[in-house]
Amino acid sequence: MSHAPLAGRTALITGASRGIGRETALAFAKAGAHVIALARTVGGLEELDDQIQSAGGSATLVPLDLTDFDGLDRLGLSIHERWGKLDILVGNGAMLGTVGPLNHIEPKIWEKVFAVNVTANYRLIRSMDPLLRASDAGRAIFISSAAGSNANAYWGCYGASKAALDLMCRDWAEEVRNITNIKVMLVNPGRTRTRMRAEAAPGEDPMTLPTPDEITPHLVAMASPDWQETGKIFDFPRRTVLSFRAPA
Repeated sequence: MSHAPLAGRTALITGASRGIGRETALAFAKAGAHVIALARTVGGLEELDDQIQSAGGSATLVPLDLTDFDGLDRLGLSIHERWGKLDILVGNGAMLGTVGPLNHIEPKIWEKVFAVNVTANYRLIRSMDPLLRASDAGRAIFISSAAGSNANAYWGCYGASKAALDLMCRDWAEEVRNITNIKVMLVNPGRTRTRMRAEAAPGEDPMTLPTPDEITPHLVAMASPDWQETGKIFDFPRRTVLSFRAPA
């Protein structure tokens, strides 16, 4: 792989103002990609842009809430008009919601978690699929969680949303397999030193956790034209690609 494995490629990254999304945006820019950075926080996006420019990269900033679904459609149109295609989609933006008993979760929290973690990614797939098909090597990466496949008390809301994300993306991977150049991957980052992890486990020592930038070399590899796996999950704690298992 060359020193700039994403040279000349265009990448849309959601939740790009902090955590894994921010570090992914920086890593992709350093790897040669033009980064379309989407997040709600304008200040965070501007700081990211400063860092990308300092590293010699380039970015387009998109201040947008993921639940502005019409806005996601407009973004797809804008990408089409400017570049005619999209090479890389990283669905990173997510919401933790309430960690607690299911019968204590307010319906509005449940609905917002699914809107951000599931529906927004469906709308991104719907809007970006034609653009990824127009690429010579479309790559889509979605940040999932072990909570989507492991049953844990008090994680029902977030876990259910990630389980839905997993199956939705796997179904899409099968739809585009063999008839397009698109490869679709899910990623379990595990316990990582992010704000979301601190909210989920406030008693945990963050200094014992990997930092978000440690996962980015693997994401760069998955975003590159050389990547050939699809419909699987990369498990960062084990540094390996895993196939999903059917029920025994």
